[in-house]
Amino acid sequence: MAKWVYLFKEGNADMRNLLGGKGANLAEMTNLGLPIPQGFTVTTEACTDYYNNGKQIAEEIQQQIFAALGELEKIQGKKFGDTQDPLLVSVRSGARASMPGMMDTILNLGLNDVAVEGFAKKTGNPRFAYDSYRRFIQMYSDVVMEVPKSFFEKIIDEVKEEKGVKFDTELTTEDLKVLVEKFKAVYKNAMNGEDFPQDPKEQLMGAVKAVFRSWDNPRAIVYRRMNDIPGDWGTAVNVQAMVFGNMGNTSGTGVAFTRNPSTGEKGIYGEYLINAQGEDVVAGVRTPQPISKLAEDLPDCYEEFMSIAHKLEDHYRDMQDMEFTIQEGKLYFLQTRNGKRTAQAALQIACDLVDEGKITKEEAVCRIEAKSLDQLLHPTFDAAALKAGEVIGSALPASPGAAAGKVYFSAEEAKEAHEKGERVILVRLETSPEDIEGMHASEGILTVRGGMTSHAAVVARGMGTCCVSGCGEIKIDEEAKVFELGGYTFHEGDYISLDGSTGKIYKGDIETRPASIGGNFGRIMRWADKFKTLKVRTNADTPADTLNAVKLGAEGIGLCRTEHMFFNEDRIPKIRKMILSDTAEEREAALNELIPFQKADFKAMYEVLEGKPMTVRYLDPPLHEFVPTDPEDIKALAEDMGLTPEEVQKRCDELHEFNPMMGHRGCRLAVTYPEIARMQTRAVMEAAIEVSREKGYRITPEIMIPLVGEVKELKYVKDVVVATAEQVKNEKGSDMQYHIGTMIEIPRAALTADKIAEEAEFFSFGTNDLTQMTFGFSRDDAGKFLDAYYKAKIYESDPFARLDQEGVGQLVEMAVKKGRNTRPGIKLGICGEHGGDPSSVEFCHKIGLSYVSCSPFRVPIARLAAAQAALNNR
Repeated sequence: MAKWVYLFKEGNADMRNLLGGKGANLAEMTNLGLPIPQGFTVTTEACTDYYNNGKQIAEEIQQQIFAALGELEKIQGKKFGDTQDPLLVSVRSGARASMPGMMDTILNLGLNDVAVEGFAKKTGNPRFAYDSYRRFIQMYSDVVMEVPKSFFEKIIDEVKEEKGVKFDTELTTEDLKVLVEKFKAVYKNAMNGEDFPQDPKEQLMGAVKAVFRSWDNPRAIVYRRMNDIPGDWGTAVNVQAMVFGNMGNTSGTGVAFTRNPSTGEKGIYGEYLINAQGEDVVAGVRTPQPISKLAEDLPDCYEEFMSIAHKLEDHYRDMQDMEFTIQEGKLYFLQTRNGKRTAQAALQIACDLVDEGKITKEEAVCRIEAKSLDQLLHPTFDAAALKAGEVIGSALPASPGAAAGKVYFSAEEAKEAHEKGERVILVRLETSPEDIEGMHASEGILTVRGGMTSHAAVVARGMGTCCVSGCGEIKIDEEAKVFELGGYTFHEGDYISLDGSTGKIYKGDIETRPASIGGNFGRIMRWADKFKTLKVRTNADTPADTLNAVKLGAEGIGLCRTEHMFFNEDRIPKIRKMILSDTAEEREAALNELIPFQKADFKAMYEVLEGKPMTVRYLDPPLHEFVPTDPEDIKALAEDMGLTPEEVQKRCDELHEFNPMMGHRGCRLAVTYPEIARMQTRAVMEAAIEVSREKGYRITPEIMIPLVGEVKELKYVKDVVVATAEQVKNEKGSDMQYHIGTMIEIPRAALTADKIAEEAEFFSFGTNDLTQMTFGFSRDDAGKFLDAYYKAKIYESDPFARLDQEGVGQLVEMAVKKGRNTRPGIKLGICGEHGGDPSSVEFCHKIGLSYVSCSPFRVPIARLAAAQAALNNR
């Protein structure tokens, strides 16, 4: 019989895939002899079985759950469902990868109308008993039965207002009894007359099902897609004996890190609440106290806590994120995990741990999430603009960076505004996991409630989004879309600015500047470069972009899109003139006017590259993209060409194509108009020869013919290029070498790569077009329906953002093998945006590509991902 359930004492840290991160760590802490409330874990495999079994928990699994519950009863000396001294449990999710706040938790499970009275007598604390029961009803209703928690929060607020109190802790036992009855009435009304369940076993199985179900809730699906977590992993369920932080002033609950998750500074960093349950801290309902104050409130607990925290960090050799509860002066640890951190903190912690002798340089490189390096490039405020800015309030600096934008009050509206191109600041009373998409769309987040470990803070740090939390001075009306702060009133669409590093809130739209990169970044990157085997190039079309990419570690240009050079104001009329010319002679005359511009661009880029390679892609887009649409531009072009505006318009209309992305573009342009390839070859070769002589750099031009699907069309264009290149060399008296290759971006090119390699000296995989043509949908329009595919679990991620390794990847791998069979020394690269996606970079490493190429700001991500791929596949 398969084993679906493990007691904590039966597991260990190596069983993460089966027990989930939380379950494996609880097992490990049990083995270390730490004060852990005992319990058991229902495995991730049970979750997969639940989905394979029509969302039903198999009888065999249920039997093992109740057998483990029996063992827990023996350990605790209490009976589950007892009416006098009941065993109460928490039910929490725990996936392999940490997903804070994305899935569901239920506390105090096992209480009912009878047991709560026995519980009150046994503890001698009726207020605590009824507080626990009302929390359980609210959580169970929300998580298991999907009754909106706002229904219950509204009742709490009404009762507090009626009693004239501010905090939940000020409500009396009688007040809480009233809440219990009101909550049960809400449940009954929402459930069409069905009473709140009184059977603890029914409660337990409902809760386990709810946690399994939460693996596929919308916010969890979005989080998985953003963090490359496979949907078939499933979540484990941890059932753990309850300990209570809400039993009075010698009880409490908290969250702490062994190092600062924003900066990486060494030292315990966290907060806690006296007389509260764990959800109160992370939910942000009350603003907690710093952990250092625990030394004053409960000094013995503080001393024990510090000792265990250091022990855990030494054991796991990484910064720990810990949840703890103190029940009547006794400390319990509820979980530990490697803490989420900003990129800045990740670099600091990795370097410090190496310096402390706890980890190796290889481990340090692998500890940093490659995608998180994006955060280091986030903006800061312009110093001069900041001086003129008016501070209207301040709160907790929950996630670093600077942000300015228009105020929006709901996640949905924030997302819509972002999609229209607006910069958004999401302002909320408090965020919840349902807000994940709106948070992702925002430049910054401002909350009225919540501490440094609230949902808003944790999620914003993970995303690298600026966040200021716990600004209690704000008076907010989310429904009316208005808030007041610092004597001002702000409505939807008004500008504010946030500094997530200081917690300051500013009136208006303050100018931002790009972030600068600190010394730890350079140190980690040097280690990464030592370990990686893949080269990292950049996609750049201007000297400024090239210089930026080189500063960020680019080892050359993998894609120079030459068409981008033609859109400047002084060039576009000339390319239009060429397009609308009737004869080859007229086209050549127009193209000759472009040579000085194209050549000057190439010279500037070769100078910045200082001998590093550059792959120049010849003209690729369909010609209609260049023609004028504005009547004034049409008129000016007509005058320049000696035509009427009507004649120009007619010729523009004739260029229209029904499917231009599969039309007259790429190498097809050079087959039809070889003079285009001649002009571009002359510009490249003259630039390379001149810079080589002027600066002494050794330059070998790489000329790339795009959109090839047949070897004969490649040869046709190649012959034109070679003839022109040799002519330029003769004119200049040069013996410069050059390489001619192609982009593999049509499935047929991948299928016939062995033939194409007879003519091509290198391949560059254009995975944007290859993905488009393999899937058969437009990358410009796919966004209209991909959300439906995510919801239906047809796709887990956007194939244009993360390489489809099964389909598109198979074509790439096939082309690599076929190309190498024909030309063993062929150079192979990738130049789609996938070149900056860590999982795609690892795939490129595994199949033996020579380099990846990506946009300039993703170069550090690709460098680190390449090093991690090399280290993880040794």
